[in-house]
Amino acid sequence: MKYLITGGAGFIGSNLAEKLKKDGHDVVIIDNLTTGRKKNLPLDVEFYEADILDIEKIRPFFSGVDGVFHLAAIPRVPLSIQDPVKTSNVNIMGTVNVFKCAIDEGIKRIVFASSSSIYGGQKVLPLQEDMLPNPLSPYGLQKLVGEQIAKMFSDLYKIQIVCLRYFNVYGPKIDFDSDYSLVIGKFLRLKSQGKPLTIFGDGNQSRAFCFIEDVVDANIRAMQSDKIKGGEVFNIGQKKSHSVNFLAKLIGGEVQYLPPRIGDPMHTQADTTKAESVLGWSPKTDFETGVNITKNWFEKNYGK
Repeated sequence: MKYLITGGAGFIGSNLAEKLKKDGHDVVIIDNLTTGRKKNLPLDVEFYEADILDIEKIRPFFSGVDGVFHLAAIPRVPLSIQDPVKTSNVNIMGTVNVFKCAIDEGIKRIVFASSSSIYGGQKVLPLQEDMLPNPLSPYGLQKLVGEQIAKMFSDLYKIQIVCLRYFNVYGPKIDFDSDYSLVIGKFLRLKSQGKPLTIFGDGNQSRAFCFIEDVVDANIRAMQSDKIKGGEVFNIGQKKSHSVNFLAKLIGGEVQYLPPRIGDPMHTQADTTKAESVLGWSPKTDFETGVNITKNWFEKNYGK
């Protein structure tokens, strides 16, 4: 099979590309390298430096493709609050462009990277797919719009678009260079620089951290499942949440607490019953093991 990955030079996309190549598939990658890196790319993939906002440039790359993994986005809550216009353009209009190109080429299925940010503040845990969305940031709203477009396009154009709501993905190749890096990447960077691990709020906020290998497995299952009709949404996260304080303890080092950050829910926890039933998926990597693997990767590639 031949698969196209948008954002394939990024953290999740490059790990997915490696697994697909290992399984014997051909892989095409589109990435504008804003946050992705060429060094993340596995060997023997077709790579095109292009922006999903340029529909005419990306359109030819969809030719002859069997399925699309749409991962390209600006996946940062703080940045979406700082710049809602730019992030909305990429995360909404870029998504429409990708979907339309796939439809025009007669591609049967797209796996769309959505986010648990859609849930926002909820009074009941674990989070279930049928809960009323309550996004607290432009990013969460942008991903919700993407899901709604996925459902509409699945109905209108008879393409199967399945949405995976990621819960705080981590693991090797995680982004650690940016001020907007996910918390594990940020902690690794700060520790390597001999700086305190900065925590927004009291650190008791908890997340359903999910290891990258489990997320890659979910993507492939969603692409290959014969139970998908189009428009489905699945939680991809851990049933058990862990606090940011616990993560800081696993990383090790001095901790510095900062004022709480707007747009962040206090707790997330994933109900994965639907993914288990339909996709046969459940996370296999426990949190402590996943953090140790990530730490070892970082130290091997970037020093302690």
